[in-house]
Amino acid sequence: MGRWSLFGLIVVLGLLADQASKLYIHGSMTLYQSIPVLDGLFNITYLRNKGAAFSFLANASWRIPFFITVTLVAAVVILVALRKLREDQRLLQTALAMIFSGAIGNLIDRVRLGEVIDFLDVYWKSYHWPAFNVADSLICVGVALVALDMLQEERRQLRQRG
Repeated sequence: MGRWSLFGLIVVLGLLADQASKLYIHGSMTLYQSIPVLDGLFNITYLRNKGAAFSFLANASWRIPFFITVTLVAAVVILVALRKLREDQRLLQTALAMIFSGAIGNLIDRVRLGEVIDFLDVYWKSYHWPAFNVADSLICVGVALVALDMLQEERRQLRQRG
């Protein structure tokens, strides 16, 4: 599978999972409703986030144009980077596709709703992680895979020199 086919497949699957899950939550739950899944650890809780991670810039009047601009710039950077990758860099291609898909998934919410639907609610005792969604998960896993790819690439280059 070529880089663009792999990229397209991951982006489409990521967007479908993200948007379908958000539509399901919005259609089947009321805002702030919470359903325990793993008692003391994980709930499905319907929330809306006007900001970015940890509600960053949630009250800024210029947040929507800012988030749209940042997302579009990041998307272009990812597409340019993807063109420059070697065919054998499948892990990095996958990572960039996941980040792209997650960014576009949240962009769709921001354009459509002015905020992002979150529903994955992880906590332990009094420690509560901010709720997130499939798009956020794609971005986080994608970034972790970029870091892993960087380590692997560094090792590969060391082996070539040694």
